[in-house]
Amino acid sequence: MQNKGLIKVFAILFGLVCIYQLSFTYITNNVESEAEEFAAQKIDESVENYSDLRDQAEQEYLDSIGNKDIIAGITYNAAKDKELNKGLDLKGGINVILQISVEDIIRGLANDSKDPAFNKALTEAREESVTSQDDYIDIFFEKFEAIPDAKLASPDIFANKTLSDDITYDMSNDQVKPIIRRKVDESITSAFEVLRKRIDKFGVTQPNIQRLGNSGRILVELPGAKDVNRIQNLLQSTAQLEFWHVFKNTEFGGFLTQANQVLKNVVSEEEEATEAVDTTAQTDSDIENLLADAEDSTAVKTNNPLFDLVVGPGAQGGPVLAYFNVQDTAKVNGYLAMPQVRNLLPADKRYARFVWGVPDDKTSATGLYALKSNRENEPPLSGSVITDAQQTYDQVGRVAVSMQMDGTGAKIWEEMTGYASNNQTQIAIVLDDVVYSAPGVSTGAISGGRSEITGDFSIEEGKDLANVLRAGKLPASAEIISSEIVGPSLGQEAIDSGMLSFGIALLLVLLWMIFYYGKAGAFADVALIVNILFIFGILAGLGAVLTLPGIAGIVLTIGMSVDANVLIFERIKEELAKGKSQVEAIKDGFSNALSSILDANITTGLTGFILLLLGTGPIKGFATTLLIGIATSLFTAIFITRLFIDGYGKNGKSLEFATGITKNLFKGMNNDFLAKRKVAYIISGLLIVISLGSLFTQQLNLGVDFVGGRTYTVRFDQDVSPTEVQSILEERFGNAEAKTFGPNNQLKITTNYKIEEEGTVVDEEIQKGLYESLQQYLPENLSEDEFINGSSDKTVGIMESMKVGPTIAEDIKAASFWAVLGSLIVVFLYILLRFRKWQFSLGAVVAVFHDVLIVLGVFSLLYKFMPFSLEINQAFIAAILTVIGYSLNDTVVVFDRIREYVNEHTTWKLGRTVNAALNSTLSRTLNTSLTTLVVLLAIFIFGGESIRGFMFALIIGVIVGTYSSIFIATPVMFDSVKKKSSLQDKKGEKLEEEATA
Repeated sequence: MQNKGLIKVFAILFGLVCIYQLSFTYITNNVESEAEEFAAQKIDESVENYSDLRDQAEQEYLDSIGNKDIIAGITYNAAKDKELNKGLDLKGGINVILQISVEDIIRGLANDSKDPAFNKALTEAREESVTSQDDYIDIFFEKFEAIPDAKLASPDIFANKTLSDDITYDMSNDQVKPIIRRKVDESITSAFEVLRKRIDKFGVTQPNIQRLGNSGRILVELPGAKDVNRIQNLLQSTAQLEFWHVFKNTEFGGFLTQANQVLKNVVSEEEEATEAVDTTAQTDSDIENLLADAEDSTAVKTNNPLFDLVVGPGAQGGPVLAYFNVQDTAKVNGYLAMPQVRNLLPADKRYARFVWGVPDDKTSATGLYALKSNRENEPPLSGSVITDAQQTYDQVGRVAVSMQMDGTGAKIWEEMTGYASNNQTQIAIVLDDVVYSAPGVSTGAISGGRSEITGDFSIEEGKDLANVLRAGKLPASAEIISSEIVGPSLGQEAIDSGMLSFGIALLLVLLWMIFYYGKAGAFADVALIVNILFIFGILAGLGAVLTLPGIAGIVLTIGMSVDANVLIFERIKEELAKGKSQVEAIKDGFSNALSSILDANITTGLTGFILLLLGTGPIKGFATTLLIGIATSLFTAIFITRLFIDGYGKNGKSLEFATGITKNLFKGMNNDFLAKRKVAYIISGLLIVISLGSLFTQQLNLGVDFVGGRTYTVRFDQDVSPTEVQSILEERFGNAEAKTFGPNNQLKITTNYKIEEEGTVVDEEIQKGLYESLQQYLPENLSEDEFINGSSDKTVGIMESMKVGPTIAEDIKAASFWAVLGSLIVVFLYILLRFRKWQFSLGAVVAVFHDVLIVLGVFSLLYKFMPFSLEINQAFIAAILTVIGYSLNDTVVVFDRIREYVNEHTTWKLGRTVNAALNSTLSRTLNTSLTTLVVLLAIFIFGGESIRGFMFALIIGVIVGTYSSIFIATPVMFDSVKKKSSLQDKKGEKLEEEATA
C-alpha cells in the first residue's frame, strides 16, 4: 500500500477532529447529569409539584453555570450549541400548536370586503370562538345567517372576481357554504405546506407536522430545537413582502405641524370631557385622594401631543418622517388614524400609509415612513414574484438578503427603480408591515430582477428570512397558542436500554471477529471502532440530528464495515491456500476484494444518494447516515485494517486469518444451489402470494404517522414511565404512543384506534379505556368523570384532547415512493454497466422486490398476534430502506464473485461456475449475516419495547435478504441467461460462451 505515512497522519488527525466534535456532547451530558443530581438533592420528592420544581431547579443550575468555563475555555452554553443533536424519538424537543387565522382567510376570500353584515358576522364569530368548541367557520355561517337578507353570494362579499369561477350571484347561502369551506381548507393546507417547507429549510431533521382536525390548528414538533424565539418568529411570520414608493420627509413637514396643532385642540377637549365625567362620579374622599396623588405626580402636561413624542428628526430629504420610541408607536398610530388628522392630507397624499421601521436595539427608537399607497392599498410589487432568496452581505459587510424575481417582477422592478432614480426618491422594502430598508437608486433603472433587503440582521435572522421568502408566505396569520418541551417518543427507559443493547451487540461482534479470524479479527475490530467514531464525529460536526432512522443507517453501515473486512480476510485465506507468501497473499487479497467491496458500497451509496435527493423526513435522516457510513466504512476497511495488518507482519511475524476452530470451516463446500432453485421458487412464490393476500385482505397496521389519530394530554399525581404506559395501552387499543409532555408526571398519549369513526360514542369509548387501563397510576378516589373532565382542582386526568392528522403527508409518501423507485432504477443501470448483462440487474431488482414484499407480508400477517407492536410508522420506512440496502449489498457481492469465476474458468458450464462462486462466498455471506443479526437480536432482546417492531423488521429483512441473494437473485439471473442461450444449444454446452461474451 502506497503513502502509508500520509494515510496514518490523516487518520490520526481526522480521529482527533471527531473526538473534539464529540467532546461537546460529552461535556453537555456531564453538566446535565450534575444538574439532575443538584435538583434531586435540592427538591424533596414528597413536595407537591415535585416534577415542576425539579425541572426548574435543573434549569436554574444550568443557567447559573452556562457561561462558566468547563474545560479548555469551553462553556456549557457553547458546548450545547455544538453537541450531537438527537431527534424527538431520542431526545425530545419543542411542541408548538399554531392557530391559522380562519378569519384572515375568509377576509381574503372576500377581498377584504367592507360589507357591514359580513364584518358584523366576523366580529361576532371572533368573540364567540374564544369560548366555543365549534370551528370558527361554523360560527361565522351561523352569525351571518342570523342577519336578515344577508347573502354570501353578494358581489361585495364572495361573488367577486377572485371566486368568479366558483361562486355566482344567483347562488343561495347553502350553495356557497361548501365552496367557502373547501377554499378555507385549501388555504389551511397551503399554510401546512408552507410551514413544512420552512421547517425543512430550518435544518431540523424529521419534524412532526400534523393538522388538528378542521379547526385551523397545526401541531409542530421540532426535534433538537433550542432557540424558542427563533422558532416562534419562523413559524408565525406571514412573510408579506411588499415594495412601495415612499414620500420624502420634506413633503410631510407641513402636515405634521398641522397635525400637531389639531391634536392640541382634540386632546385638550377630550381631557376636559374626561375630567368632567370623572369628577361627577367621584365622592369627596375620592377627590381628596386624587388631589393627593396630583401633588405627588411629577408628570408634565403636554402642549404638543405629537411633537413631544419625537426623539429625533429624519435625515433631510430622506424617507424617515421622524423617530419615536417603540412604546409610543401605538399612541402615534392612534393620532394619525384620527379623521381630523387624515383630513389634513392633500389630495395627492390622501391614501398615504404610515408604517414603522425596524427598531434600534440600543435606543429603542424607530422611524416613521409614509408609503405612496392607493385606494386598494395594493403595492406596485409584492413578494409573490420572488423566485429565490439567499443570505448575503452588503457592500459594507452587513448581513443582507439577496432576492431574485421572476420575469413579471423584474419588469415592474425596473420601472420602479427607474422612477426612483429619475425623481431621487426611495423604495421601501416592507416585510409584514415593517420597513426593513428604504434605499435610494442613483444608478438608473435596475434590470434583471435582483434586489436586496438590508437591516440590523444577525446571520441566523438573515438565513431564516431567506428561508421564509423561498418557502412562500402564509395565506393567513399564524399564532402560537401553546408550546411545550416534549420528552423522547421512544421513552427514556427505552433509549437507555437501547444504548445498553447496542453496546452488548457491538461487544458480541467484536468477540466474534476475534473468535473467527484471530489477531486479524482484532485489527478489524479496531477499524470498526474507528469507523463508529468517524460516523458520530461527522454527524456532530455537520450539526445533523440523530434519529431512529439514522440509527438504522448506522446499523447497516456497521454490517457493511464488517462485511468489507470479512471479504478481505476470506480472499487473503484463498491466496494463502494457493501457496502464496503472507505478504503476497495480503496484497492480492486486498486487491481482489476491492472490486466486490466497491461494487457493493457503490450500489448502496447510489441508493442512499437518490434517497437523499428525492426523499423527505425520515428518508433523508436514513440516507444521510448511510452515505456517511459508507464513506467511513470504505476508508477504515481498506486503509485502517491494512495499516495494522502490514504493520504487524513487516518484521516477519506470522498472521493467521483464522483460529484453530474456524480454520477448516466451509472448506471444500460443493453444494448444488441451482438444483434447489425450483424449490426456492415455489417457497418464495407461496410466501409472496400469502403476503399479497394478507396485504389485500388484512392490510397493514398503519400507525398515527400515516392515518392520524386522537391525542390526549394526561396528567398524573406522580411521575410515570411512558414506556410502561405505552405497553399497557397497546394491549387495549392496538396502537398507542406515550411520551413525556412537559413535566415527568404528564404524558401525551396518541392512538389511531377507530380513527375512521366519528362521534361521541368512540370518544367516550377511548376515554373510558384510558381510565380503566391507567388505574394503577391514578389516585384511588379519582372517578371516571373526574379523570375525563378533569379533577376538581384540575391537576389530574385528561387535560386536553384533540384529533390529529397524519405526520406523513401525501407528498412525503409520494416522494418516498419515487425515491425508492429512482434508486432501484439507478442501481439497475449501474449493475448493467458493471456486469454488462441486464440479467444481473434483473436478478438484483427482483430480489429486492421479493424481500420487501415478504417483510410487508410478515407485518400484515402477524400484527394481530405478536406481543409487541408491528405498526407501520416513520421508523418502518427506515427499516424497509435498510432491507433494500442490505439485499443489494449481499446480492452484488455474490454477483461479483460469479463474474470473476466466469472470467477465470472459461471452459466451465455456467451452472458449475455459478455453484462454485456461491460456495466460495458462503463463508462471507453467513459471517456478514450472522454479525449483523447479532447486532439486531441484541437490540431486539435487550432494547426497549418501543423499538422492538423496528428491530423485528430488520431481522426479517436480513434473513430474507441473505436467502434471496443465493436462492432468488442468482437463479433469476441464471435462468434468464440460460433461456437466451437455449435457442442456440439445447444441451447448454455453449452457456459459458454467452456468459463471457
